[in-house]
Amino acid sequence: MQNSSSTYLFNICTEGLKSKMTHSVTGGQAGVKVSHYGLVLHTTKRFCADTWKWGAAVCCKVFNDPIHGHMKLHPLLVRIINTPEFQRLRNIKQLGGAYFVYPGASHNRFEHSIGVGYLAGQLATSLKINQPELDISDQDVLCVQIAGLCHDLGHGPFSHLYDGLFISETEPKTKWKHEKASVDMFEYLVENNGLRRVMKEEYGLNTEGENENDLEFIKEMINRTENESVSNVTILAPQYKGRSKEKSFLYDIVSNKETGIDVDKFDYFARDCYHLGFQSNFDHKRFIMFARVCDVDGKKYICSRDKEAANLYDIFHTRHTIHRRACQHRVTKSVEIMIKDALLKANDEIKIEGSEGKLFSLSEAKGDMEAYVKLTDQVVEEISRSTSESLKDAREIIERIMTRKLYWCVGEAKLVSMAFTITMDYGMENTDPISKTYFYKKTKPDRAFKIPKAKVSMLLPEYFSETILRVYWKNPEDGGKEKKKESFNQWCKENNYEVHEEDDEATAGTDQ
Repeated sequence: MQNSSSTYLFNICTEGLKSKMTHSVTGGQAGVKVSHYGLVLHTTKRFCADTWKWGAAVCCKVFNDPIHGHMKLHPLLVRIINTPEFQRLRNIKQLGGAYFVYPGASHNRFEHSIGVGYLAGQLATSLKINQPELDISDQDVLCVQIAGLCHDLGHGPFSHLYDGLFISETEPKTKWKHEKASVDMFEYLVENNGLRRVMKEEYGLNTEGENENDLEFIKEMINRTENESVSNVTILAPQYKGRSKEKSFLYDIVSNKETGIDVDKFDYFARDCYHLGFQSNFDHKRFIMFARVCDVDGKKYICSRDKEAANLYDIFHTRHTIHRRACQHRVTKSVEIMIKDALLKANDEIKIEGSEGKLFSLSEAKGDMEAYVKLTDQVVEEISRSTSESLKDAREIIERIMTRKLYWCVGEAKLVSMAFTITMDYGMENTDPISKTYFYKKTKPDRAFKIPKAKVSMLLPEYFSETILRVYWKNPEDGGKEKKKESFNQWCKENNYEVHEEDDEATAGTDQ
């Protein structure tokens, strides 16, 4: 222990102590005495030291969050947070263009990522305490927390706008997703900040070798590989290397590809609803309390109590509400299409310096983390402030957004044909997500089973997905709105499309 002239507040966190124990620790002029009764004890004292730990006990930093309250985070997570690569997330809006519609939606990927890291630890720790036979180690919990914290490191400007609209147009043949960039950025973060040694020597993580490699485990949780279907033939995803089959359920904590029920959604449902002013009926704390791992045909799944089936549908109803009212709002999409058009016009004009002094365009930067770490929502400000003639077209589009001269939505109709289409669903396309979820009974906690939708409620939806066609007019100031709308309505009528009528003020408005 090193003496320090500065005094700071920290928390001593200990777990798994079932008997009374007393420890005393001294550093500098200060000392702290800790007594334990039961499983978990948190004490707060003022203490002079740079770092401190004994056994499984470590200094935790407390973050005050409007969604989860006071969150205690492991010091390694704090080390990761205090890096340029993670701080970059402060400048990436969680809901992209929705901020231009809902003034409260100013939150960023930064606080969402911290929330996911915290919830990942809560769920992993709950399973560890309630089911000691699962043999979940402290390293397992820490790895799951890191994966939750770093799962969104790879997002580009305005989150899904970058990969969903911009990259899909600059590179239509590629299937690039932000999860890949998240793994690349995580690797860059670890090496660029000398954390590999810290992880191994200070916190006991295995950072070398092929088997039970904790770094590989973290990266596998961030970018989950899925089974693919090619010509009606299912190609199985490769087996993971980070953890054995007996601990496969750990992969479902941060990103559950089977059911879509994971801590990533727990945080963004609660956080997005809070900032949008929506109501959310789902209680993630209740899910964590009742979560239990059961074996099904040799594979372990995280299951819920049977009585929670109806409540789980609230997860996906909340998701649908957020997407329908905010993410896929007609004005939100108008703004995002305009930002995408501005980025396309600026793509080859703005160059970002990356590794070895090489210059990359906005679309190329994702392939070089030294360049990508500099690419955030602030690129729009760079375009707006520019006086370059080459950025004139992009600058004019941004100016139109700021003066509310948006692309005009001529109309929207159900079914898919052409123009701009959006899909709104419960997260699993037209599949009932709960149909893939396992439950257990109080009297038989180790036996998993599925619950048919009809046994949950007769009021649940019959369909879980719908696709809507929208037509946007880029220059509505030229006049002729009524003629354009009449043409759209006539086309829909002739092609058996159902036109959705909405007030024009809603399309050009400020909030709805």
